[in-house]
Order: sequence, then C-alpha cells, then structure tokens
Amino acid sequence: QVQLVESGGGLVQAGGSLSVSCAASGLRFSTNTVAWFRQPPGKERDFVAGISWRNGNRDYADSVKGRFTISRDIAKNTVLLQMNSLKSEDTAVYYCATARWYDVRYQASDYDHWGQGTQVIVSS
Repeated sequence: QVQLVESGGGLVQAGGSLSVSCAASGLRFSTNTVAWFRQPPGKERDFVAGISWRNGNRDYADSVKGRFTISRDIAKNTVLLQMNSLKSEDTAVYYCATARWYDVRYQASDYDHWGQGTQVIVSS
C-alpha cells in the first residue's frame, strides 16, 4: 500500500521560514515526479513545486519562485520543501503528491497518490 506522509507544517510569522517534508512508504520515487500542492481555505488546490526523480528537473509556481526550494533525498526516499520569506498568502494546507511521470506536471489530476496534508499558517 502506497502512503505519503507530510510533516513539518506549523505556525510562522511573515518573513520567516519553514520546511515541510514528504516521506513515502510502499513506493520508491525512482521513476516518479513528486510535487507539492497547496490549498488555502475555500480555494482550489494549486501547484507549488515539483521535482522529477529521474532527471532532477525542478519547477515552481511563479508565486513562490525565489522563495521556495524543493529538494530530494534519494537515500531516504523523501522530498523536502524549504519555504523562506513566507507571506500570509502562503497560508494553506500543503499536500505532497506523486505519479509516474518523467517530468514535472502541474495539474492535481495528473497525480495518483497524495498525502494527508500538513497545515502551514503564516501570521502577518
């Protein structure tokens, strides 16, 4: 059974930093793309960042470029999202997702497996 587990969310002041991680069980990321999406209250789930496990390509939503960094730990089969210079509009539930794509995909419907989400609250 495939399971993705996010951890590391929490409350942070605007301008601060936070990281969230995604660990997989029952699946190796080796042929997959892993992405982070987020869903603010009452809004849709949107792409934040993604990484291709096979070629290491990364991409980001324009709203987080230069502030967020996605990285992978191949040995631990985990993905980390480092979030810096956080803004109140970054407040959302952050979800990790994965699917067997060669490169990064941007639609939630492209991903097969999802974590339960972790809350990030940025206070202004």
